Amino acid sequence: MKKIYSMLGMAMKAGKVASGEFSTEKSVKSGHAYLVIVSEDASNNTKKMFTNMCKFYEVPRYLFGTKEELGYAIGKEMRSSLAITDENFARSIEKSLEQLESCD
Repeated sequence: MKKIYSMLGMAMKAGKVASGEFSTEKSVKSGHAYLVIVSEDASNNTKKMFTNMCKFYEVPRYLFGTKEELGYAIGKEMRSSLAITDENFARSIEKSLEQLESCD
């Protein structure tokens, strides 16, 4: 889990993270998002919106962490959604998320 948060931090420093609902939605719809992470404590409405949107635009979506943890990882206030806009960061974060899911 720590690895994922530190990768999110690195992606943020590299300017490859869109955070917050509006920015995340914009990067998915513009085709810049390679991965979307929605916090586990986001509202059902938010989860549903991103699930449908990511399915339509064929962007992988994961539920991970809390709003506070996601915000902290990227040095911001609470964030319920993030989009990774770099293919390499997205690939390595997704790999770690999959490993985490297979452990559960």
